[in-house]
Amino acid sequence: MYGTGTATLNLNGSINGPYNHSFGLLPDKTVYQNAFNDVDMRPDFKSQLDIGMANAEAELKALITTAGGAGTAGNALIPVFVDSRIVDRTRKYTPWIELTPRVTNLGKEADFNYISTKASAVAAAEDAALSDVTDTEARSSTSIKYLYSVGRVTGQMQAAMPAYMVQGLQPSGTGTNTATFNSPSAPNAKQYEVLKRAQALRELEENLLWGGDATTTATEFSGIVKLQDTTNQLDKSDTALDWDDIEEIGQYAYTDSGRPSIAGCDAATLRDVRKLMVDHFRYSPNDMTGTAGFGVPVSVVMETMVGPIPVVPSQYLDTTGGAKQLFMLDMEYIEMRVLQDMTYEELAKTNDSQKFMLKIYEALLVRAPQFNSFVDNIA
Repeated sequence: MYGTGTATLNLNGSINGPYNHSFGLLPDKTVYQNAFNDVDMRPDFKSQLDIGMANAEAELKALITTAGGAGTAGNALIPVFVDSRIVDRTRKYTPWIELTPRVTNLGKEADFNYISTKASAVAAAEDAALSDVTDTEARSSTSIKYLYSVGRVTGQMQAAMPAYMVQGLQPSGTGTNTATFNSPSAPNAKQYEVLKRAQALRELEENLLWGGDATTTATEFSGIVKLQDTTNQLDKSDTALDWDDIEEIGQYAYTDSGRPSIAGCDAATLRDVRKLMVDHFRYSPNDMTGTAGFGVPVSVVMETMVGPIPVVPSQYLDTTGGAKQLFMLDMEYIEMRVLQDMTYEELAKTNDSQKFMLKIYEALLVRAPQFNSFVDNIA
């Protein structure tokens, strides 16, 4: 009994009489007012609210929330209703994993040839003696590295955990700074663990794409920062970025026959670029927008001597003053060589649990660092 009337039970047996007085048949956790999404259902159930408040006032005279004494995490007669959405507070964008071309690779070494020296042609007199010339070709070889993300779910967790929606877990599309996050559903504990482990592996890829260093950590593949090294570097020595710096690195790449198609930087440097475009060209924020590969929208496109360059930040580049960087990259010559893309595999079962792994075998290649350029150590 509830007060002086019969209690209303929902499908799982919990009391929801006062809830129904206010919200009628709306499911639990329904967003009924959100100014940002133009949602406001309050006018539709105002009369329901009025009736509910009147009934609740009468019922509370007979039964109060603390009746029955204290219970675990609440009161004895009132269960705890946990939100069915789990928020991923650790999420990271992973745009560069999507923007970087992925190329299949046979074998555990990624090899390619390149011309390091080309002999010059000559101008000669009529019927002059002609000598042949010799060019120099070289081989580059990079070892494929092995990335893993391992999870385990006990049988008890499988039986007890309800379904959840993992809110904001995965970046949609290419995950650029203008993209949204998906909220995949996890109907059981195993799927929930697989989703988290997959995103963790994705974030590791993005991290290594920029900051990996096979020299320091042999199990990593080297990233762009390591592979570019000091080639076409403009060192700011802890001074502020200027528009001339952007034009200068564009010239560096152009002089070495590169054609940069995109720029990468940290979030703080992206702010610097936006401010420079406002100060130098009187751009409004809307004037800066454009697209990257596949028509992906980006918030900043720089108009440089090598053409329009969209800028995509990465959360894995350093935002510390004096360590910030801005790269111009020719993506025609940057690729992720993949021996095996993300694969799910069950591991040995020894207890009342299921253990599994997700794995990727890959390595990053920067096939012509001379075609790229960068500003280093920006204040």
